[in-house]
Amino acid sequence: MTLNQSAAHTRQSKIRTLQALALVLFVLMGASICPAQMPPKAPTITVTPVPLTTTQRATQTMVNLNFRVPAGYHINSNTPKSEFLIPTALKMDLPTDIILGKIEYPPGEELTFPFSPDEKLSVYTGDFTIALGVHPLHSVVPGKYVMHGVLRYQGCDNAQCFPPKNLPVSFEVKVVKEPPAHKANPAQSPHVHN
Repeated sequence: MTLNQSAAHTRQSKIRTLQALALVLFVLMGASICPAQMPPKAPTITVTPVPLTTTQRATQTMVNLNFRVPAGYHINSNTPKSEFLIPTALKMDLPTDIILGKIEYPPGEELTFPFSPDEKLSVYTGDFTIALGVHPLHSVVPGKYVMHGVLRYQGCDNAQCFPPKNLPVSFEVKVVKEPPAHKANPAQSPHVHN
């Protein structure tokens, strides 16, 4: 191998090494750019498991459902300020002879966002609780019942709102007999006789 051939071989080896490094840098730069170019992802709301709730027949019991909105996101409250925004709403499908009482939504926080700096929006952020009344009728057989429902919400970040999503919700209720009614003894007179 001549000196010229050796020098040419060394140059080709350096060029291949530089090409390999350039390819690695290109791949690494592409990997760091790709997540920024990906469209933002809609938030996923979570619900905390509800402990077993015991309720008497013919009595309404309030059940708290605790939800969490991830940091950096918000969802419209149950009463958004614009007719174009989708409200957060809980729909329940209860077993026969158990009726749904009042659903109590928390008030929304009034905040402004870059996409609408001139108007305050009513939203939920972080943790929030929806309370609902579960009312087993007198005809319900005592036992455990599963309540199923769906929370429909529209999530947003500071730049945009996403299509609405549905979060399945379920919890268990133990229905027990109501205490026996106190009956007055008709043989006793309520008046004192002397």
